Amino acid sequence: MTDVLISGGGVAGPALAWWLRRHGFRPTVVERAPAPRSGGYKVDIRGAALTVVERMGLREQVARHDTGMRLARFVDGGGRQLATMDAALFGGREGDDAEIMRGDLARILIDATQDVEYLFDDSIAALNPSADGVEVAFERGPSRRFDLVIGADGLHSTVRRLAFGPGSAHLRPLGHHIAIFTVPAEYAEERVELMHPAPGRTVGVYRTAGAPDARALFLFPSPAEEPDHRDVAAQRAALARSFAGAGWRVPELLAAMADAPDFYFDSMSQVRMDRWSTGRIGLVGDAGYGASPASGQGTSLSLVGAYVLAASLAEAGGDPAAGFAAYERRMRPFVAANQQLAERNLKGMVLGSAAQIRFQTLMLRLMPHLPGREGMIRRVTEPIRKAATAITLPDVPARTA
Repeated sequence: MTDVLISGGGVAGPALAWWLRRHGFRPTVVERAPAPRSGGYKVDIRGAALTVVERMGLREQVARHDTGMRLARFVDGGGRQLATMDAALFGGREGDDAEIMRGDLARILIDATQDVEYLFDDSIAALNPSADGVEVAFERGPSRRFDLVIGADGLHSTVRRLAFGPGSAHLRPLGHHIAIFTVPAEYAEERVELMHPAPGRTVGVYRTAGAPDARALFLFPSPAEEPDHRDVAAQRAALARSFAGAGWRVPELLAAMADAPDFYFDSMSQVRMDRWSTGRIGLVGDAGYGASPASGQGTSLSLVGAYVLAASLAEAGGDPAAGFAAYERRMRPFVAANQQLAERNLKGMVLGSAAQIRFQTLMLRLMPHLPGREGMIRRVTEPIRKAATAITLPDVPARTA
């Protein structure tokens, strides 16, 4: 039986573990956090990714955790409503996608892999590959040998750094940062997202169906001096500086971040690599081809990547050279199509001037009354639909574990 170490217990890691077990492999997942992460933001599952979830038998569980968002309301600095947008307007919520909190999805996937060994509160310290395996040194636990090692550990992947070199060589910044954290429920109406656009900066706060709290989201130009991705104090200070003097409820939201247990701050960057594997070490999800939150497809890429990687390795009988080659051949066009969405989407998420904001809110107010409205919506959603379905999923029969 092939032993596979997966670094990362978010979405891609547990999803890959599920499919590897189905194909007769023996996966182990190592996760730096002491327990499954509960924070994060709402994420979409579309097209091929939804097919993957259905093949896992998890569609109903995902549906039970649907965010239930119904409305986005745009407000000015004084809290006055500028425009509204139905949550289904651009999301295609007609049964062909799902929206769920990232933490809920991760928990569903971990619960579905109870037969998999999880090593929480640990991380990979070193990799020593050979012709027939990889000796792995852990930060806390004893060293172990595995047949394959897969990095599913996100934008700042440890596996990518150890196997491919410094992370900055593979990152393509999009010029903006994002921050997300939990705030008290009183800051948002249930199933409504409040958006405050300002030139160069956007702030949002939303509360999903039945949630006991809300999430605040900040989009802004990347600071001149970017804080280290593990220095939370420096990140909070950078966020506060970026929104100094902002109106609406921004000062209150910034004050609330001190008590947030799930503060997240990072660059809006993509991972671009010429290859996603070397020897017996490979990458999946954000670690290999992160599309950034601006794409709206990061979670879908992780789910599809996990499925395709497991199927390709199974088809190759566990041989890494053949399995990784098939994986890249199948995934490359899908990754390219979804990464292309990011810059296009970002232009509508953060507007550069007051004039652009006025035009956007005017169009939103007029949208319900414009002739050809349905055609306009299709032109916006069609690139997303095409990217989400730009792959034919392999159908590899399950093997006995």
